[in-house]
Amino acid sequence: MASTKSILKEAREIERAVALIRLGARLQVLEYETSLSYERLLRLYKEVAGKSPSKGQLPFSTDWFLTWQPNVHASLFLNIHEYLAKSSVLEEIDTVIKAFDLYREQMQASAIEPLLSITRAWRLVKFVDNGMLTLTSCSCCGGHFVTEPYENARHFVCGLCQPPARAGKGSAGGGLRLH
Repeated sequence: MASTKSILKEAREIERAVALIRLGARLQVLEYETSLSYERLLRLYKEVAGKSPSKGQLPFSTDWFLTWQPNVHASLFLNIHEYLAKSSVLEEIDTVIKAFDLYREQMQASAIEPLLSITRAWRLVKFVDNGMLTLTSCSCCGGHFVTEPYENARHFVCGLCQPPARAGKGSAGGGLRLH
């Protein structure tokens, strides 16, 4: 018997792709997370976003997640993601979508501009899944922060407990206001 394509499965994939497009995901994320054809995803992207998708490579360096302010945002997102992954039965990409929605809600409630995009959040989860990044507990506050896997956990101090010297020196450079 030839395998038949499930209309319900396809509908779920389209729904997932639409959710990702609305969050600003790059086309490469949609290709990776669905079995929809490139042509179909391209048409769907144009229909939902009203424009062609961005071109170019996805960010591949772990360095961005380790810099001071992006680390705080990445750590918040990843803690939300880890909690949802442990406490729900969502598929991985749906966990990323839900965690990103909650991250954005938290940023909006705090009146802070989100630094993390859905594509970077997705890439962060892939880095963690591949052992390139992990969460390490801060020896001062006990919070869990994104670090390289070989970070010495006993002596790790997060960027909130020990901000860099120039942190908060101005909003022009993306600084936080530490009042």
